[in-house]
Formats: sequence, structure tokens, C-alpha cells
Amino acid sequence: MTRTWTIGLALAFAIGGPVTAADWPQWRGPRGSGVTDERNLPVRWSATENVAWKAPIAGHGVSTPIVSGDRIFITSQIGAGARRPGNHPRLAQGGDAAALGERPLGGSRGATAEAARPTFVVEAFHRQDGRRVWEYRLEAADPMPAVHDKHNMASPSPVTDGQLVFAWFSTGQLVALDMNGRPLWQRHLGREISPFTINWGHGSSPVIYQDLLILLCDHTPAAYLLALDKKTGKERWKADRGRGRSSYSTPLVVPAPGGGAEIIVNSSERVDAYDAKTGEFLWHVGGTNQFPIPSPVFHDGVVYMNRGYRSSPYLAVRPGGRGDVSGSHVAWQAATGGPYVSSVVYDSGLLYMANDVGVLTAANAKSGEKVWQERVGGVFSASPVAADDKVYFVSETGETFVVSSGPKPSVIARNDLGERALASPALSNGQIFIRTDEHLFCIGKPVGRSGRTGDQ
Repeated sequence: MTRTWTIGLALAFAIGGPVTAADWPQWRGPRGSGVTDERNLPVRWSATENVAWKAPIAGHGVSTPIVSGDRIFITSQIGAGARRPGNHPRLAQGGDAAALGERPLGGSRGATAEAARPTFVVEAFHRQDGRRVWEYRLEAADPMPAVHDKHNMASPSPVTDGQLVFAWFSTGQLVALDMNGRPLWQRHLGREISPFTINWGHGSSPVIYQDLLILLCDHTPAAYLLALDKKTGKERWKADRGRGRSSYSTPLVVPAPGGGAEIIVNSSERVDAYDAKTGEFLWHVGGTNQFPIPSPVFHDGVVYMNRGYRSSPYLAVRPGGRGDVSGSHVAWQAATGGPYVSSVVYDSGLLYMANDVGVLTAANAKSGEKVWQERVGGVFSASPVAADDKVYFVSETGETFVVSSGPKPSVIARNDLGERALASPALSNGQIFIRTDEHLFCIGKPVGRSGRTGDQ
């Protein structure tokens, strides 16, 4: 079985549409795990070197760009919205947060709900030269949540099946667009079901499984997992999860050992799994966790995940269980050491992560034991991605650390764009797409008219 056939099968399983192996159709890529089988991706660049193009973005946000064919899609918010009152947690420790590059998204913002009403934007850029192909705008509607000052209501990343693009915002507003930017249907879950009230603002991204759009809505008034028909927006199933739960994590769809698929959910209560077709609850593991931000990854029959918050616990668990699987399906658990915000990535038998104090860690995927650690400095909100025996870590200052996969630490490049970056990068067709506060950067050789990099 070739690697190309393997990733193609994974795409067909997860997305159920005409995406290709070179696409990056959702947050964390084709398999939702931050990994692609592509080779010959850029290793070294700067703000002026090895940049195919950069395009100004209409607004601010921390959502990841997604890629389908010759289009790159990105969501943003124009207007400040409301900042949640009080002190906001920071990743930086033992120093001045601003000096380390940690500051409010878009600069200082008003602290009350009287701030100007925002507008949500979906933009499509052309891969060849970064020109804006179309733009769709949607006015933010009540109820308007107050959010953390390092993100806004454009935190969820869009997702595409190659025919439709789905954009979800932290008010609960959801829109399905065709590839030319024409709206096909809209929902406002914050009005229809329950307000999107969560401590620092909704952050979970939508996920496609076959003909379903999966949405995790773990909020204080009501927590639920929802599956919509992706063509019509109509409800197919809804799994109520009780009151008081919270989650900022994006769920992951994984194949079940006996056939079918399971949806893995990281939440404040525990880790849960549901049948992807019916929404039936299957199993759970782990205890409470205050800030469940990271998302799971999956490789070779095992789910790996860190739970989030400072010195997060992380674990490996096999799907396919029923009820409490703590004693039957957990391969290993590490009590501390995982990242606060970013997710782990699996590559070549190791789990890679960047923690809150600028330390990169590689852990053995079979045991959870640390293999190496390397202090590089910086603050990391973006999740790492991996390809071609390399792991890419993007810091908030806009510096990308390129690490060679393996049992010894080897930082082979430090690439500074000179602009702050909170969003995770996208890898597609020999190029890397990085969203900063102001621009969308396309790193690598230009794409010619044939659609191949370096072909003019």
C-alpha cells in the first residue's frame, strides 16, 4: 500500500468529498492530525525570502487557512467586539508577556459589550498569486459573547469538502458557501438552541464526516454534539451532554476497530467518544480539566491527546471500548508536561509538542516517556504540523522553528516573518500558508498555470 493511496483512503473516510491528497481542507489538515505525506516543503524563509506572495486579510482572527485546489479560504472578524472583563490568562511565564510577543489580538480593545458590532468575513484567495477571488460578509448577530483578548469570534477554522465551504463563528452563526462564495444555507445555533456562553469564547471548529457536518457546542447553558446534513443544514442527530461542560477543542473522527467511526471529544468533564453515524455515546476516559483546548490526533489505531491547561496531562487510548475504558483501553498516561493550548503531533514514532515556556518536547508514542527536550524560547498558541521527516512549530512572534524528526533534538531552521502569528499553519502542494495578524503568507516556490510549484 503506497503512502499516497493511504492518505487518499483517509481523506475519503473522513471528508467524503472530492478533496485531494495535496489539499488541507480543515484545521490540522487532511486527517485532522496536523500531518501530510507531502515532500519537498520549504525549510528556510524570511519576510522577504522564499515568499511566493503575501495578501492582506480583511480582518483579524486566529482561524487556520484551509486549501482546496487553487483556492485558499480564511475567516476573519472586522470590528473589535467585546472583551471579557477581568484578568486574562497568559502563556508567558517569568517575564514580560508583551516583550515575548503575547498581546491582544488586533491591539487594545474595549472592555465592554458597547464596542462596535463586528462583521464576519470569509475570503477566498487564488493559490497562484494571492489575489482575492471573492469575499463573503455576514453581520454578527445577538447574542454577542465576550471573549479572551487573544482571540475573537473568528476563532473556529472553516472546513471544505471540495464542493462547499463551511464557516462557523463564535456567536453560533454558521454559513455554507459554494466554491464561488454564494451562500446555500445558514443557521444561528446561538439563537436556535442555546447562547454560546463559555468562559473565554467559543473556539471549536467544524468537522466533516461523509455527508455530516459535526459541531461541538460545549457551553455553560447547554452542552451538545450536533450533526447536520452538510447539503441542507438540517439536523441529523443531536447528543445532549448536560449543563456546565465546556470545551474549546475540535473533535476528531477516527475509524472504529469493528467498522464505522467514532468522534473523540476533549471536554472539561472528561474525554468522550460517540458513534459518528448516530450520535450514540460509546465510552469515556480521564477526569476533569479546567481548560480543554487541544484536540486529539490519531495514528495506527491509537488516539493521542493532551488535555490542555498548564503542564497538561497527555495520554494514549485505543478506540473501540464501551463505558469507562480507563482500565482497558488506555495504553499510557503522563500526568504533566503537555501544552496549555496547542495540540501534539505524531511523526515517526514520536509525539512532538511545544509548551508554555518555549520548550519543545519529543515523547515516545509507545510509552509516553520523554525522549528529548529543547528550549527555543517563544510562546506557542499554534499547533505543530509535520511532513517529510520535519516538524514545524510557529511561535506567536511569527518565527517558525523547523525541527528534524528523530530521537535527538535538531533545530535545522528558525524562520522569522516579522509579524505575529497565532493560527496554525497549513501545508499544501509544496507550499506553507501562515496567517499573521495582518497577512496571509504563501511560503515556497510560486505555483504556475499548471498548478505545480515552480512551474511558470
